[in-house]
Amino acid sequence: MPIPFLAGFQISLGLIMAIGAQNAFVLRQGLRREHVLAVCLFCAASDAVLIAAGVAGMGTLADRVPAAGAVLRWGGVAFLLWYGARAFRAAWAGGETLQAARGGGEPLTRVIATLALLTWLNPHVWLDTVVLIGSIASQYSGGSVGFAAGAATASFVFFLSLGFGARLLAPLFARPRAWQVLDGVVGIIMWTIAARLAIG
Repeated sequence: MPIPFLAGFQISLGLIMAIGAQNAFVLRQGLRREHVLAVCLFCAASDAVLIAAGVAGMGTLADRVPAAGAVLRWGGVAFLLWYGARAFRAAWAGGETLQAARGGGEPLTRVIATLALLTWLNPHVWLDTVVLIGSIASQYSGGSVGFAAGAATASFVFFLSLGFGARLLAPLFARPRAWQVLDGVVGIIMWTIAARLAIG
């Protein structure tokens, strides 16, 4: 494989693997076995669009419009606080098991709408894909397209592995207590990211 492709793949994989709001949501859907393919493809396709925007030079445009960054930042804080509170409430209530995976659950439209907010209102996603990956890709003169292709491929590999690999944890999450712990951890992740965004 060309060097830019491998470099893009490695850098993107390293950035995506950090535990965040998106990953926690994909893991939860994978455990419930609800709309897993659609969720994984949405995350990866969103990353691919943002990576392409970064390689096309959108990162410099974002620097020139600071108001857009402020709106994105505080919108992300508000949504992450709400979603974290929702996770803490689920952890407190308890009683959930993997039985929901056999059918029912949230409709696809609601799942994708929530995921879209977690993805597109998260400044960390923009910084990692548009700004960071975009700026690194510019260093590969003549190879930026290959770099972007590698970065996007890493996103597809990671999210599909996370979503469909989550079922290996099914025996553990057959117990309601495990769901309470997961929801508690998700709440902590959401509020931690919100605090970091608010502090700047």
